[in-house]
Amino acid sequence: MRSSGAEIATPRLRLRGWLAEDLEPFAALNADSEVMEHFPSRLSHEETVGLVARIEKHFENYGYGPWAVEVPRQAPFIGFIGLSVPAFEASFTPCVEIGWRLARPWWGQGFATEGARAALAQGFEGLGLAEIVSFTVPGNLRSRRVMEKLGFRYAEEFEHPGIDPSHPLRRHVLYRLSRADWVSALA
Repeated sequence: MRSSGAEIATPRLRLRGWLAEDLEPFAALNADSEVMEHFPSRLSHEETVGLVARIEKHFENYGYGPWAVEVPRQAPFIGFIGLSVPAFEASFTPCVEIGWRLARPWWGQGFATEGARAALAQGFEGLGLAEIVSFTVPGNLRSRRVMEKLGFRYAEEFEHPGIDPSHPLRRHVLYRLSRADWVSALA
């Protein structure tokens, strides 16, 4: 297992391709009820294996995806941050979304914002994307704060088509960030 795509370094992080040794800590992260609080369910080991395969395929198809994240000299794997094309249809698709999922010990240190800012730069400057979206459930205030720090603007609420209609986490909020807004925020 080794995904392609540009490696990205920030002052504290390394966003890189996936390694075989990332699987076990990723499975533990996906089984953590606190990390997965805003998802329909925790993932089994087998579901994590499937997710990694889909991430690898995304890198093959698009040349980018959710990068594995490490904190050099501290932790070889703390989660993922990156760009992906959602596999569902909605009023705002096709699109490119940014997302992150970090292990609980690494929350509250600005890593999601730092890594996502680097991924946005790759998307807007490296890939020439016109817009990047992000979405989560309304109650995920931590991720919504990260989106707002990055300059995303609330756009709408929607019913996530990949989640069962009876599930309480089906309702999501969509945020958008245009390249023009990204560039003006850098100026």
